[in-house]
Amino acid sequence: MMRVVFIDNHDSFTWNLVDEFARRDAEVEVWRNDTDLAHLLGRVNGDGPVLLVLSPGPGAPAQAGVCIDLIRAVGDRVPILGVCLGHQAIVEAYGGLVGPAGEIVHGKSARVRHSGGPVLDALPSPVTVGRYHSLAADRVPDDLLVTATLDRDDDGPPLVMAVRHRSHPVLGLQFHPESILTPEGGLLIAAALSWAGTVHSSPSAAEARP
Repeated sequence: MMRVVFIDNHDSFTWNLVDEFARRDAEVEVWRNDTDLAHLLGRVNGDGPVLLVLSPGPGAPAQAGVCIDLIRAVGDRVPILGVCLGHQAIVEAYGGLVGPAGEIVHGKSARVRHSGGPVLDALPSPVTVGRYHSLAADRVPDDLLVTATLDRDDDGPPLVMAVRHRSHPVLGLQFHPESILTPEGGLLIAAALSWAGTVHSSPSAAEARP
């Protein structure tokens, strides 16, 4: 059974996302983002395969508590999935910048185009997703690949909707897979659990494709 160490960034969507993992037979343990880092490292480094999930939440990555330190501490070996604020924390943990997205959206359906790879291979492209954010990746660091962008109706710049690390098992999603506005979200959650299992059984699987 996959163990999910779930970091709650004080968000109203936390338990919706937790339920999605639990429904797929994951053993989920939830910790607030102000939990002691040493304690969380003990949980992440415990027995059996584990997926570290960083939840959505209000504010900017600087308000994501222990998330950035946790990413830097274990991202080279532990599968990590960041959602919304968790995704933004991944961007900043590796040296990127997060800034205003140009609009505030809370419960908006949008189309996203992706390039596949771990987890996203489970979804069609374009795919309809639910957006709930006012911030987005402004500058993506070299260590991360942009794997999905907003399918815009205007001539605005690309808006980053997903990233993955080039060599570490780290994935970030700006959109919410647990939202009713993401019809294929269940496939994505199942794919994330499967991917994490593959990473643990074959460390080379963590390496992202170009």
